[in-house]
Amino acid sequence: MANELDELNGPVNPQGRDVNVIEKQIPVRVGWGSTLFEVCLWLLGILPGLIFLFMKISASNYFKQLQQKIQADASTIDNYLEQRVQILQNVARLVEKSIDLDKDVMKTVAAFRGGAMADENRNIMAERIDTAFARLFPQVEAYPELKAHATIADAMQQNSYLQKEITAARSLYNDTVNQWNTDVFCWPTKMIVASRAGYTTRIPFSASAETKQLAKKVFF
Repeated sequence: MANELDELNGPVNPQGRDVNVIEKQIPVRVGWGSTLFEVCLWLLGILPGLIFLFMKISASNYFKQLQQKIQADASTIDNYLEQRVQILQNVARLVEKSIDLDKDVMKTVAAFRGGAMADENRNIMAERIDTAFARLFPQVEAYPELKAHATIADAMQQNSYLQKEITAARSLYNDTVNQWNTDVFCWPTKMIVASRAGYTTRIPFSASAETKQLAKKVFF
């Protein structure tokens, strides 16, 4: 039998294909067959019914714990984003004393100081932090005396480090979300529990259209 996916002779798209994360939560549903399955277990005897009952309790506890892990992973991303905001504020204050900063940069920093974006989607917040740094650092690069400033140089290194940590934290978050999305459709025990609890799939991290466009540009 030939390979279903043949990398040598299969159809290819020479233009390539970009992909997107679908912003949709899929509800978990089970049909009458699952109910019949549970009834049959009880008809076979009290022991099979009790065993499955305890399995459902265990699955329910598992989902509750997994939800807490998803929350913790999301919180880790937020912590790194907050650290980047602190770095941005510190650098902006230092640079502002030496040169006249772009007004838009200071407006963005002032908004972070006032907590105006605290409740926004973390992807949007991350994007605005990136934009603020993108406007601030070129101005630092234009002034050698600022670039040589030890505190600013250290802040730039910290920013680079935090960007990597955010990427790693997002990957960890996506792994946990993928675990959730896989388990809610694991029939019979977990899927039945997920359906009765009204659970849906969860949406992993996705980059904005602006970020995707920037990634396609030539940087060097």
